[in-house]
Amino acid sequence: MFGKNKKPEHIIKSVEPGSIAEEINIEPGDILVSVNGNTIGDVFDYRYYINDEYIEVVVRKKDGEEWLLEIDKDYDEDLGIEFENSLMSDYRSCSNKCIFCFIDQMPPGMRETLYFKDDDSRLSFLQGNYITLTNMNDEDIDRIVKMHLAPINISVHTTEPELRSFMLHNRFAGEKLKYIKTLYDNHIEMNGQIVLCRGINDGEHLEKTINDLAGYLPFMKSVSVVPAGITKYREGLYPLELFSKEEACDVIDMIEAKQSSYYERYGLHFIHASDEWYILAERPFPAEEMYDDYIQLENGVGMMRLFINDAKDAIEQVKEEIASGEIDPTIKRTITIATGMLAYRTMREISDEICNLFPNFVVDICAIENRFFGETITVTGLITGQDLIEQVSMFEEQKGSKSDFLMIPQCMLRAGENVFLDDVTTDEVVKTINMPIVINGNTGSDFVRSIIGGSA
Repeated sequence: MFGKNKKPEHIIKSVEPGSIAEEINIEPGDILVSVNGNTIGDVFDYRYYINDEYIEVVVRKKDGEEWLLEIDKDYDEDLGIEFENSLMSDYRSCSNKCIFCFIDQMPPGMRETLYFKDDDSRLSFLQGNYITLTNMNDEDIDRIVKMHLAPINISVHTTEPELRSFMLHNRFAGEKLKYIKTLYDNHIEMNGQIVLCRGINDGEHLEKTINDLAGYLPFMKSVSVVPAGITKYREGLYPLELFSKEEACDVIDMIEAKQSSYYERYGLHFIHASDEWYILAERPFPAEEMYDDYIQLENGVGMMRLFINDAKDAIEQVKEEIASGEIDPTIKRTITIATGMLAYRTMREISDEICNLFPNFVVDICAIENRFFGETITVTGLITGQDLIEQVSMFEEQKGSKSDFLMIPQCMLRAGENVFLDDVTTDEVVKTINMPIVINGNTGSDFVRSIIGGSA
């Protein structure tokens, strides 16, 4: 798994200013050869061997000369090096054919990186990705235990071996559940994920999975339950169905009924329903303290509550700025905000609060139906440029007048770029809809400040 049969060259991409690496004249383009006499197979090795107060590092300079560098530092102090390959070896792809896999439901013709399925424990440790454990063996687990790498995020889905093998379409998927027990026995922190499929791993199966995973508390610190995403591109795939409002209520009721007992014993609510369940059930989101410091935020658990609370704090600050004369409440502005169907109600409520403070503001919310992936996909982050152009253009035409600008969140765009999932650029959108775009950050405070004309 970790490239033991390869000896990749670990080329240094950059050196952090003021870091240990800069002080000892390590430079971009240098190659890391060894740490404490150990050849580095991947990033796990690197992180493990540099955790000491005295280390010896060998680097090969651009002219081929090798330097032996003796370093005194704090035990867990980083050297300040970024490598060209962040894993320091090949990425590990997924060996499963999950019945709910979103990548299998992608339309053809998109950029190649969108079709790569990762299932790499190193990405779990470094980036928070969830792994199935199916392409790991005893040696891999022993290595995680030895290096005490944590947290490890695990896509469990069910604790019933036969059902898990069916859902992952992998005959080894059930027996790999034993590794959760090994990690627990060795006090390795874990987080779990359950992608819930209607009529398959819900109901009594879900309850059994929750009860089984609770047996790994407190080292299994959290488990999220998220509904399977279903696009319109499912021809030839296992037939999945959407959950109803009543079924969403059942999921929430089961989860909330268990949270208090876990919290009383461990100080953790442990099992969490993602925001989609509350929106589908038309129920208010739980209070902030129910989310255990937003431990499952990347799975959409508490994202809306965090956004709402942050926005409300920002609105209170704006009220103070109006009272002190820092902001003129009589300014005029007409704005169109584009969002996914899932977040529409929340965006509307917050915008109305802002308009109450600024009577000359007109804020229209354009809820974008996802025609690219199918109307069952309702999250804002999967809106494409072509859907945005078509529906905002129609929205503005029906209004009969153009807004001062269109506001969209960063989550619609590729990280670090002004490009949508379908490779449409923001410049193309601006040119087509003939309206400026303001790209606001993803927090509630960013949202509020962008509306009233603050930083975007």
